Amino acid sequence: MKVIKRDGKKVDFDGEKIALAIRKGFINAITNIAYNEEDHNKVYQAVMEDIEKEYDAESEIPIENIQDMIENRLKSMGYTAIYEAFSRYRFRRSESRKSFQNRQHKLMKAIENLSLKSASEEDSKRDNANVDGNTPMGTMLQYGSTLSKEFAKSYLISSRISEAHDKGDIYIHDMDFLPMGTTTCCQIDLSKLFAHGFSTGHGHLRTPKDIMSYAALAAIAIQSNQNDQHGGQSIPAFDYYMAPGVRITFKKEFKQALSEYLDLMESTKKVDFDKIVKQIDELQSIDIKMSDFKAHFDKDKNIEKIFKKAYDTALKKTERKTYQAMEGFVHNLNTMHSRAGAQVPFSSINFGTDTSAEGRMVIKNYLYALDAGLGKGETPIFPISIFKVKEGINYFDKDPNFDLFELSCKVSAKRLFPNFSFLDSPFNSQYYKKGDPNTEVAYMGCRTRVMGNVANPDKEIATGRGNMSFTSINLPRLGIKHGLITNDKADMAAFYKELDEKIELVKDQLLERFAIQCSKKKYNFPFLLGEGLFVDSENLTDTDDITPILRNGSLAIGFIGLAECLTALIGKHHGESEEARKLGFEIVEHMRERCDLLSKEYKLNFTLLATPAEGLSGVFVGIDKSIYGIIPGVTDRKYYTNSFHVPVHYDISIMDKLKIEGPYHALTNGGHISYIEVDGDTVNNLEAFKAIVRHMHDCRIGYGAINHPVDRDPVCGYTGVIGDVCPGCGRHESEGIPMETVEATRNECASC
Repeated sequence: MKVIKRDGKKVDFDGEKIALAIRKGFINAITNIAYNEEDHNKVYQAVMEDIEKEYDAESEIPIENIQDMIENRLKSMGYTAIYEAFSRYRFRRSESRKSFQNRQHKLMKAIENLSLKSASEEDSKRDNANVDGNTPMGTMLQYGSTLSKEFAKSYLISSRISEAHDKGDIYIHDMDFLPMGTTTCCQIDLSKLFAHGFSTGHGHLRTPKDIMSYAALAAIAIQSNQNDQHGGQSIPAFDYYMAPGVRITFKKEFKQALSEYLDLMESTKKVDFDKIVKQIDELQSIDIKMSDFKAHFDKDKNIEKIFKKAYDTALKKTERKTYQAMEGFVHNLNTMHSRAGAQVPFSSINFGTDTSAEGRMVIKNYLYALDAGLGKGETPIFPISIFKVKEGINYFDKDPNFDLFELSCKVSAKRLFPNFSFLDSPFNSQYYKKGDPNTEVAYMGCRTRVMGNVANPDKEIATGRGNMSFTSINLPRLGIKHGLITNDKADMAAFYKELDEKIELVKDQLLERFAIQCSKKKYNFPFLLGEGLFVDSENLTDTDDITPILRNGSLAIGFIGLAECLTALIGKHHGESEEARKLGFEIVEHMRERCDLLSKEYKLNFTLLATPAEGLSGVFVGIDKSIYGIIPGVTDRKYYTNSFHVPVHYDISIMDKLKIEGPYHALTNGGHISYIEVDGDTVNNLEAFKAIVRHMHDCRIGYGAINHPVDRDPVCGYTGVIGDVCPGCGRHESEGIPMETVEATRNECASC
């Protein structure tokens, strides 16, 4: 007996496949009735009897006929819920196959564009800002990405949602990872990994024993987890996690120096070295007093001098090793590869609030390493550094870490980083508990923020949590449809009605994707869940349902182009008029209220995200320009403005821009950032730089960054602020550029 498949191929009849199909029908159906293997087998035996009655041993049976028999038996035997679920599944699969066949031309066209166009010409090559779409491996990843997206649209996403994405009403971010069920990002608690060591899947790494290994393992953890998620990795309290490594290193150096100096001075017999070692091992800080060791040298001033000298030596060596560790950490994260070698890990670290001597040493030396740059003086892009500003810790001149705040401003003025987050903003401070870094709001470098927890109020912490996925709404299109472009006056009732429809659509899409994520198991994410990085995942078994774990993450509804939306609605954006300012806040406030209602209804963390632009800003405007033409102030540029930002091309003072954008940070609990563009050399005007940071604090910004010009020497490649003399190679500006450098540049430049 043969079975004729849908593509016309004939295969041997296999009753086991029928049994498995029936079993899946029972297992996947949502019903309150508990069925077991006996029910599965009863239906299977009945179907087999039907086949034997209708067909002989030499027959050829179309597979659709077999599935009809399964449906008929489920219905006639009273398994109504299973029948309906099986029937719906068959219909969806049939429609999906048709859809995929219809999309084959688009798929081949997309692959053609990836093969023949550069990243500057093809939006999809820029979809992930951390993948170089022009490289062979980057292009290979994009091939897989393109196929995966088409599969997701055809088989996994409801047709109305897929159509909305293709039309540009919404944008499903990282759709290529949707079939894999990956989550976006995670705030990694390194202390959990360091406590017992961890496995990368290729071998177990022991608990680190000095600051060098602490920093090296931190980079490896980031790299390993990048392969389990489609977003980035963040360390929420880098200074706290590295501090024990400094303390361990200091103890080793102190014991070593003391032993050597005592031997050198032939004073070993005058002290009980075992007791000294024990006392050093029990130290809780590198900031110690000599009086603590008085019992060992009470009657010998020479030994007291040895103790002081050994302490100073240990401190200097620990300082040097800490700098080397931070330097190695920065270099690793800008060179080590993940995801088949096409990316460096998208990494972020948050720091600035650890006031211990060890934590301060980490912060200081990390900033020094960042200031020094990479091998040729280039500005390091990763990790994206975020200095946490907090009154009483580093904001005022009497605060214990105020000197580190000043140092962070100095380094940022030269290197663009660190960025600044503000723990005193009300929406961040409400979670803050003094002395508990888990309650300090941390950010992903891109802007993502996860803190509140409707699903599990006892876990309102930063560590071990992240975003599940996010999808963005095209606000400018709604503005065009319901504003002055197509109407005598803005129809706000119609605008909000359609906005609510889009929010509802995105909600359905996020839940659809969340179901796929929750269908996975621990073994699908061997590092994220296998090593217990995600909150409460420590005791998962390979067969456990991971839904309770993932509910701690966020489902983010994003938006882009508020400025163009307002211009389309009333003729001006929020940088230009008070009316637009008020309307813009009302629109975003409405979206936040809808997210809060969804959170309450589903007991899931629906949040509002101020979407980063990247490739999306060009995708939306390209589609809208094709539909509506060029509309001044709306579709007349190559991009829509980032989230709620005042357009970067609009002439406005720094202080006014921050005042306008500040209130939106409180509404966008899924993540936000405000950028300030500064002309000129900020290194020579640190007071002005600090004044901007302080104004961010006063405007209740959650997360901010200051951008300024960064030069690049064409000869040595040094990146940073360059005056008349390059700090990298010493070349004077008046010396010009060697001809061989000009020729090399010309050979690399397509326009030449």
